Amino acid sequence: MAFSLKTYALGFTLGAVLATAGLALYSHWQNASAQPTLTVFKSPTCGCCTKWVEHMQAAGFKVKLEDVQDMSTIKTRFQVPPKLHSCHTALVAGYVIEGHVPAAEVWRLLREKPNVAGLAVPGMPIGSPGMEQGNRQDPYEVLTFTTAGQTQVFARYGRQE
Repeated sequence: MAFSLKTYALGFTLGAVLATAGLALYSHWQNASAQPTLTVFKSPTCGCCTKWVEHMQAAGFKVKLEDVQDMSTIKTRFQVPPKLHSCHTALVAGYVIEGHVPAAEVWRLLREKPNVAGLAVPGMPIGSPGMEQGNRQDPYEVLTFTTAGQTQVFARYGRQE
């Protein structure tokens, strides 16, 4: 059985198309699986938590929301030291994210993988993600923390005196 050049060219073209489609499908799957899922525990009525979730989604995180009535039990379960508490708690890739932590710092945490329990922005500083109010930017720090309560500055935002 003899193959003509035309048949060979058609087979080669079809093979290239299938290989390209397969590569595109694999690339899509790889990107989707590389997109971290953030599980966010928040009060059902918290508006700033919802804004923080939108900030994280815009930065490329998939978000799973869990509305809870008693946030103190969540903070206790995930060993967030009381001095670091804020309005919401999230989990991503084995880390705890407490409060209005900028997405850039969560991405940095996931890249660097330090030996800590997580990141926290204590309280609710104006100008942090989800707490935007005009041009006001209160200074705040993003802290790493351990389950023993040790903290270290991970990043600083706003003017530090």
